[in-house]
Amino acid sequence: MSHVVVNAARPETREQRAWYWYDWANSAYVTTTATVLMSPYLTTVAEEAACPGLPDGQDCTTTLSVLGIPVAPGSLWFFTVTFTTILSAIVLIFIGAIADRSPRPTRLFATFAWAGALAASLMFFVAGTNWQLGASLVVLAGICLGASLVIYDSILCRIANENERDRVSSKGWAFGYLGGGILLALNFALDFFHEDLGLDRSMSTRISILSAGLWWAGFTIIPYLGLRHLTGTVETPVERSAGVVRGSLVQLRTTFRDLANYPQTKLFLLAYLFFNDGIQTVIGSSSVYGSKELGFSETTVLGVFLFVQFVAFFGARLFGRVAASIGAWRTILYGIGLWTVVVVFAFLVPSKSLVIFLALALLIGIVLGGTQALSRSLYSQLIPRGREAEYFSLYQAMERGTSWFGTLIFGLVYQFTLSYRWAIIALIVFFAIGGLLLSRVRMREGIEQAGNPVPAVI
Repeated sequence: MSHVVVNAARPETREQRAWYWYDWANSAYVTTTATVLMSPYLTTVAEEAACPGLPDGQDCTTTLSVLGIPVAPGSLWFFTVTFTTILSAIVLIFIGAIADRSPRPTRLFATFAWAGALAASLMFFVAGTNWQLGASLVVLAGICLGASLVIYDSILCRIANENERDRVSSKGWAFGYLGGGILLALNFALDFFHEDLGLDRSMSTRISILSAGLWWAGFTIIPYLGLRHLTGTVETPVERSAGVVRGSLVQLRTTFRDLANYPQTKLFLLAYLFFNDGIQTVIGSSSVYGSKELGFSETTVLGVFLFVQFVAFFGARLFGRVAASIGAWRTILYGIGLWTVVVVFAFLVPSKSLVIFLALALLIGIVLGGTQALSRSLYSQLIPRGREAEYFSLYQAMERGTSWFGTLIFGLVYQFTLSYRWAIIALIVFFAIGGLLLSRVRMREGIEQAGNPVPAVI
């Protein structure tokens, strides 16, 4: 096997600083809309459509009809996310192949980002019983977010060498939690003072959802301008004369055939499928869990999420420092162990026990960003050169907001038990399987198989 040159870590570059801003931009939507507000809000809209005038605290037992399929209003959000993921699994793979062959990947990235931000902003018009519009916009925003992140994540390989990626990825993720936390703080203030401002709860929620879409669109301008000079990928496995469409199809066929040549990369993706689905489902369900199962008001849930955001900023930086000492692979394994504790803790939290709920939030904040940021940088080491966006499309299909095994299980368990507690504890299997598979990944062997330099600490 030929030897490759190991690059020394450099001081932070201008491109890296511009790259961080997309984590800042899209995290506003991920936090305010996808994680905190849209899940309980869409559930409330769906319950109003299925059970008009239902008293607070009483379960809605009437189902909605979605393409002829009966769906409990409390499961609508989770099935919507599941559908988004299944569709994304097809769409994003093509996006990755096209992005690797695009002469202007940053322009393609920004197009998807702004389309997603538009869909996120239009969620302002979801009101009354119009759950169909809400579900449709969630699907559109989720696919556009995933498409933009395929290209964004692949750019990490272009702007950071193998000894910089843990640091750059962790800082970007931490930056995202800071940005998402700031907007969430502003939305928390709006929710707290909505009556003084002459707004009802529904309108204040819709304004907050709109602000997340506008934030996403506005701050995307910074990475677009800072990275727009980047041209096509470093090298392409298919002749450019084949064209973008035909060349992308050929490249896709080659990817699935060649993935067998990278067994450690394939094993990492399988492990990531499980433990990240668990993480994403915990994040996506935590808002509805806090409000519907534990009985906290929307204001309290917003406040707790605000607390998590700022703890997560420091947690992501902490995990980055730990990875610099013991390696990202071991750090992620420890993080998965902590996520298992989170799930058990959440199952045992008594209703309306704010102190214990805050303790759970503290633990989530510490572990939240670190496992995801380090997974992104660790996976980047296992990608063969010139196939960054295409391989990140496989990764992104399992990434935040596009988890489907977890949301499907969560929705089904709730459908049959009408209890979010049993739904949350069912997720422990994802962390157990994911951790077991990740422990079997031989990172050094996988990095060398991909033809990449081996970092000083893996």
